[in-house]
Amino acid sequence: MKANTVYLKIGQNVQVVNKKILLQDIAEIFSADSNMVKEIGNIILYTVKGNKDETLVFSVIKVVSMIQKQYPDVTIQTIGEPEFIVEYKLPVPDKRWLEYTKLIFVALIVFFGSAFTIMTFNTDVSVGDVFNDFYYLVTGVHKSDGSILEIAYSIGIPIGILGFYNHFKSSKIHDDPTPLHMEMRTFEEDLNNTIITDSSREGKIIK
Repeated sequence: MKANTVYLKIGQNVQVVNKKILLQDIAEIFSADSNMVKEIGNIILYTVKGNKDETLVFSVIKVVSMIQKQYPDVTIQTIGEPEFIVEYKLPVPDKRWLEYTKLIFVALIVFFGSAFTIMTFNTDVSVGDVFNDFYYLVTGVHKSDGSILEIAYSIGIPIGILGFYNHFKSSKIHDDPTPLHMEMRTFEEDLNNTIITDSSREGKIIK
């Protein structure tokens, strides 16, 4: 019998909501034999005990060994990390009103926090005096009221914020990730690496 090759792609961090964690829940499986792919996907990787959220760290060796127990003649090619995290989250009822409440609360904090920061910055660097001096240098007269400088500045701030966050309502302005997105992805990667390293040192990686 000619041996088949099975390709596994496992992400660094996977979230599941079922206590019985199957291989198809945590990995992308590919092989020329579709029936074998289905059977491998139904292999139980782990069964969560208890009724609380749990973070588990697995070695890809465990996945390979479980597959080879059932298919000893199969060649397995893994793509991805040697260790990966599985986060079990308890199923919770849909509380859309609570999510909207959190969103409004965070939006208010960001709005008033940003407004306070901008006002403090403008006061510290005396933006009004800078505009007055600049207006006098260009026109040769002292301005008494607001000018095009203040109007352009007021319009530029919200445009700059929208450009930074890369969103306007539900649409993206452009496809490039923002600095905020990149920082969040860097934080997630550092967090995952720390969890894996700590589990390795404590001998808690499931092999």
